[in-house]
Amino acid sequence: MRLSFQKPYFLAFLFLFIVEALIAAFLNDPFIRPYVGDFLAVILIYTFLKSFTDLSVKQAAIGTLIFAYVVEFFQYLGLIRWLGLEDNLAAKLILGHAFSWEDMLAYTLGIALVLIVERKRSNL
Repeated sequence: MRLSFQKPYFLAFLFLFIVEALIAAFLNDPFIRPYVGDFLAVILIYTFLKSFTDLSVKQAAIGTLIFAYVVEFFQYLGLIRWLGLEDNLAAKLILGHAFSWEDMLAYTLGIALVLIVERKRSNL
């Protein structure tokens, strides 16, 4: 893996970061914040990786999905409590605070969309 700046991915990352920040700041609904937010979170991480590395689509997608699954597994183990950060808003936003199979599905669907979009882009 080499460092390699890729502007289109960085612009997508910035856009998704703003969307995620707006969701976190202004929405507290039962669907968009928990599910769409997680769906977009893996795409955000993927675009960040692709912004600064020459990882292949497959490497970046699999790495992102594994990372998301590991974070969710740490939620299952109660890592945020172990670290004493259950009252820290930033930690709860970044690490999450409760395991959910629905989150795992949202991560998987987010990466599936990435793979579909990347396949369509490569066929242009």
